Amino acid sequence: MNLDLTYINILHSYTLFNMFDDFVLLARGGLIAYHGPISEVENYFSGLGIKVPDRENPPDYYIDILEGIAKTKMRGHATPKHLPLLWILHNGYEVPEDMQKDLEEINMMHELYTVGSITRELSSVEQTKSKDSVHQNVSQRNDLLNRKTPGVLAQYRYYLGRVAKQRLREATQQAVDYLILCIAGICIGTITKVNDDTLGAASYGYTIIAVSLLCQLAALRSFSPERLQYWRERESGMSSVAYFLARDTIDHFNTVVKPIVFLSTFYFFNNPRSTLRDNYLVLLALVYCVTGIGYTLAIWFELGLAQLCSALLPVVLVLVGTDPKFPQFIKQFCYPKWTLEAFIVAGAKNYSGVWLITRCGALLKGGYDINYFALCIAIMMLNGVLFRFVALLSLLKLR
Repeated sequence: MNLDLTYINILHSYTLFNMFDDFVLLARGGLIAYHGPISEVENYFSGLGIKVPDRENPPDYYIDILEGIAKTKMRGHATPKHLPLLWILHNGYEVPEDMQKDLEEINMMHELYTVGSITRELSSVEQTKSKDSVHQNVSQRNDLLNRKTPGVLAQYRYYLGRVAKQRLREATQQAVDYLILCIAGICIGTITKVNDDTLGAASYGYTIIAVSLLCQLAALRSFSPERLQYWRERESGMSSVAYFLARDTIDHFNTVVKPIVFLSTFYFFNNPRSTLRDNYLVLLALVYCVTGIGYTLAIWFELGLAQLCSALLPVVLVLVGTDPKFPQFIKQFCYPKWTLEAFIVAGAKNYSGVWLITRCGALLKGGYDINYFALCIAIMMLNGVLFRFVALLSLLKLR
């Protein structure tokens, strides 16, 4: 590090926090709540009654105090909103006019004016206790072995509840996703009709693109917006496995519901030969597969690039997986190939009588097997599991 330069950084890591000399804590409106050596931060706030809990990063905890996220009881009648005023009084600066009202609120507690006065008025026993408490906090931070971390199952239950509440707060966004799926079902069901010569391959191709695109983009929201929060919690000992499994478990609700939402309008405007049950199973496997791909893209790339990949990938894979000119070896690795085959086989099973010849000719031309419906579903589900495994490994390894 060049000693002739001044380095400024937003701190979210305790290790990084200890590498700097000075620390600035800003309250709302840009008011300074602390500006001084890092070595004195915890002593200053401990004197005010604010002690950092175990496994908490001091800068993050102080910010949570200022924002009202974390609750604490300060000495006297002071509250977190008084921290900028207390810093002014601590340094002996003139109190601005807009803070005079706050000054009157704590005026009766003169010992709050400076940390030094607090220390002087404490009894010798209280001073020793306060110093021991600060020393214990520091020593505990340096010795992680003395801290009991909740198990993976306990953390999983906690994150399950937290993500469920988060999804409830995003109910409007979820409703918009369902509305767009309904509109997609109307559009695809209207502009495409079942062609017995091709067993409806064209309409199913559009269906794969639409459902893959919408569900994959929605899956990005599970990980992309909370990257910073994830790293903060991981540094505090959070289980990445519990974090990932909780989010995936809650997303299973969309995996089950979204195929129903799409088919509710698609079946009204289109009349495929395949049964509703078979189409639902195919779309269920498709949504499960592309959701896993969305997780992987969200963890690998920034949000903008992940959205671009999610928009292009379904289109490219559908073109590759449904083009007869591409080698079969390459098409085997494209999930649209198996999705399309499952759709076509589901419809072909319902042909009877004189249509059997047409069905056999179309299946032979496309290289499909009437007995491969269960295999296609299994391969798509396996792809979903595989991409989730890749996403979890990426979450554990990538930084």
